[in-house]
Amino acid sequence: QVQLVESGGGLVQPGGSLRPSCAASGSIFRVNSMFWYRQAPGNQRELVAGITSGGSTNYADSVKGRFTISRDNAKNTVYLQMNSLKPEDTAVYLCNAIVDQRFGPRRDYWGQGTQVTVSS
Repeated sequence: QVQLVESGGGLVQPGGSLRPSCAASGSIFRVNSMFWYRQAPGNQRELVAGITSGGSTNYADSVKGRFTISRDNAKNTVYLQMNSLKPEDTAVYLCNAIVDQRFGPRRDYWGQGTQVTVSS
């Protein structure tokens, strides 16, 4: 079994910054692509950013130039540096990872989510 644990959300004023992280642990052979999604109340879950094991990245248009996704492969951890935050960035941020397990098939896992609130 594999677990994803997020941390680093919180309350921040507009224009501020946060850097949530997500660590994968358990029966892991290799962590492939990792993603950050977000979901605000009443809205569908949307992809924010993704990063491959080789470091290639992609971003939603709404966060380009403000958010940066990165990872530490040795720690099986992904980060999301969020700058110039806006009230519309308020959401639960969820981590997703495609994992090659030691004793099982490749599958994706989700974290429990971390709340990000941007408000004055």
